[in-house]
Amino acid sequence: MLRVSSLTKRYKTGDEALRGVSFEVPAGQVVALIGPSGAGKSTLIRCINRLVNPTSGGIDLNGIEITHLGGRGLRRARRHMGMIFQEYALVERLTVMENVLSGRLGYVPFWRSFLRRFPQEDVDKAFALLERVGLSEQVDKRASALSGGQRQRVGIARALEQDPKLLLVDEPTASLDPKTARQIMRLICEVCRERNLPAIISLHDVPLAKMFADRIVGLRAGAIVFDGAPAELDTAMLTEIYGAEDWTQIHPDREAEAEPAPDDRHAREERMAGLT
Repeated sequence: MLRVSSLTKRYKTGDEALRGVSFEVPAGQVVALIGPSGAGKSTLIRCINRLVNPTSGGIDLNGIEITHLGGRGLRRARRHMGMIFQEYALVERLTVMENVLSGRLGYVPFWRSFLRRFPQEDVDKAFALLERVGLSEQVDKRASALSGGQRQRVGIARALEQDPKLLLVDEPTASLDPKTARQIMRLICEVCRERNLPAIISLHDVPLAKMFADRIVGLRAGAIVFDGAPAELDTAMLTEIYGAEDWTQIHPDREAEAEPAPDDRHAREERMAGLT
């Protein structure tokens, strides 16, 4: 279980990114974190894994107080926090298998990771995870050759390779088309339930959050203004979180948009590559 208590993050400028945030996430529950840009969603996730140090408050993961840790203790605690990123955070020149095995870097001696000589047990686990996320045929392909959806699946497998006790997921579908976004959200939720794994997923897509999450936490200006079941997130509460808008236009159970034809998708990727 994750327990966050009165968490505050105040910057040197005096700005408060988080204001007394408190909530619990039991084993197996998928929590969608929603709110406008600047509400504190990414800051909250980064405080939990201590990429950002909170100003005050507590973060307890299965009886270990994360806010008091440093050095080796913090490194050990981070082993148990699987992180899935919006921009995938893969090593492009490495293969799919090598990227997944990087999830074991916190567990193996430096010489093994440097020489890429991981224990056979870790390799076997990586093969099983790639089978689970639907990439068993892509093991030896470089990450740079993958589509966006495939890259995110590698990121999921890498996080699970850590044997995490908590998943922290930051905008996993922002760069994906609607159909692939649903597939990725479905996969994350399925593996969490299979492993009884708690997860916090930061999302801008409210219909996607309502469709897949067990629970939704809404942030506004660094404070929780909603914490409940997806069905309880009505138009009045969306206005409270985001401000005035015609929220009747949200249709969380509409059919997914058709996936782009392969030629169209490749053309778009080539155009995007030319812009980067």
